[in-house]
Amino acid sequence: MSQKTYSFPLKNRGSLAPRLAPSPAPKTESPLPTLPRRKGPGRLQRWRERAIQAGLFVAAASSIAITLGIVGILGFESISFFRQVPLLNFLTDPQWTPLFDDAHYGIMPLVAGTATVAAVALCLALPVGTVTALYLSEYAPHRVREIVKPFLELLTAVPTVVYGYFALLFVTPLLKHLIPSLPGFNMLSAGLVIGVMIIPYVSSLSEDAMRAVPMHLREASYAMGATRFQTSVRVVFPAALSGVASAYVLGFSRAIGETMVVAIAAGMQPNLTFNPLQPAATITAYIVQVSLGDLPHGSLGYQTIFAAGLTLMLMTLVFNIGGHVLRKRFREKY
Repeated sequence: MSQKTYSFPLKNRGSLAPRLAPSPAPKTESPLPTLPRRKGPGRLQRWRERAIQAGLFVAAASSIAITLGIVGILGFESISFFRQVPLLNFLTDPQWTPLFDDAHYGIMPLVAGTATVAAVALCLALPVGTVTALYLSEYAPHRVREIVKPFLELLTAVPTVVYGYFALLFVTPLLKHLIPSLPGFNMLSAGLVIGVMIIPYVSSLSEDAMRAVPMHLREASYAMGATRFQTSVRVVFPAALSGVASAYVLGFSRAIGETMVVAIAAGMQPNLTFNPLQPAATITAYIVQVSLGDLPHGSLGYQTIFAAGLTLMLMTLVFNIGGHVLRKRFREKY
């Protein structure tokens, strides 16, 4: 583009020049606003943060100290027990009658009762809790989820003694209509009620793990033509498997440590059997039976409490280690 030039007579240049080309005003740089200098934390605030840090450290250290104290007491008392009862006899004797004149100290009847009740409970709680978690995570509307999930978690607030009498007075008579030969005390009704009791643990934690799966995985599955069910089972569930495994471990620990339901409904009779239709006693039920105060402190019968407790702790520890390995094996990072 060509630029046009204008010329003015010399006599008029003096009058028009100031208007056409005004002299630029001198630029004055405005000073930048100065921010107030930020002061560091005062002495009072530093002392307050140190006090909070010390309180948190004491809280964390106290939990470790309590755990070490429990393990130490169990180990110390169990050593006194095993000085009088050989370990081989403890593991292989098929009878557990430490309070009788003809005393036997075989732990296997209690281990069999504990494992059978826990297996019955998990057979009910794991599938029902997993399906409930899938529904709440992938299918339920927001309003339904907000109603159903708190209602499920309310089941954990019911006292376990109520569950025990529910198993004895309602579930067992109901099962007798299906199995007429079922005795009044049996491991089946106790295991089923414990399974109902731990469903909220499994469903709530599993639902949280499934909802934490990134949405782009679901969108990629839908983009490839998968249905909602296929996305839930083949994408969401495997992606949340580490969290679901944690829920399973918690449910097993809750089932194996339950006391009142098995003490009321299972019969408290040490019996080396894996038949859930038979009465039996679990480790926790035996501990309750002996801890009523009838035995003198320091006697061999009193020390059986700690030997049984140590066995229960080792069983739980082995399962927790297996759950930890499973979580590390299937853990997904996004």
